[in-house]
Amino acid sequence: MMRSLGSRAPGGNEGVETGAAIADFAMVTGLLMFVFAAVFQLGLTLHIRNTLISCAAEGARVGARVDAAPGDAVARTTQMIDSAISSRFSQNVTSSTESVDGVDVVVVRVTAPLPLIGPLGPDNELHVTGRAFEEAQ
Repeated sequence: MMRSLGSRAPGGNEGVETGAAIADFAMVTGLLMFVFAAVFQLGLTLHIRNTLISCAAEGARVGARVDAAPGDAVARTTQMIDSAISSRFSQNVTSSTESVDGVDVVVVRVTAPLPLIGPLGPDNELHVTGRAFEEAQ
């Protein structure tokens, strides 16, 4: 007698695997959602960090020009952060002039909140710095 491929032998383990696909789907879906959220969080944090570094460096370049006023670096950095990301990230921008090996350097420091979904992570702040040599030396 010929049995079809889908039939089981009489008295076999019929019903042992019933419902396993639903449990597998639920577990794998939960795991994939967690992995997606972690990768998304990492990408968002790196994007914010890189944008802040770029804005701080541009602000330092503006502040290092010959005709620049003392507040130009902070104003330009704040303007760029506001237009690129959000004003939430431009609340703490400072500028100073330092001497490195006898050369004057404009330093722009930005301290911004770390964009976290949950309460996990480091001290919840990003500290980035942009530097540029002063032109008038």
